Amino acid sequence: MPAELHPAVERMLANFRYDHLPAALQEVSKPFHDLAHQLAETLSGPEVTKALDSLWESKNWAVVTASTAALEDATAKDGA
Repeated sequence: MPAELHPAVERMLANFRYDHLPAALQEVSKPFHDLAHQLAETLSGPEVTKALDSLWESKNWAVVTASTAALEDATAKDGA
């Protein structure tokens, strides 16, 4: 484990917060948060920020997908 996280890695980890999301989206986002922290704590080097950046993009798409599905479900129920 790196003794101290690089400032760029610390900044990237801040992107993985999920406490501001509704509960259903927190469930989608939390595994990405956990993996990001695991990677940051076990790997080192400039590639870590690239890995975190890609993971962050994946997390965003997963949250958008879940959010869109929830909106579609709500719309379908309202229209029924």
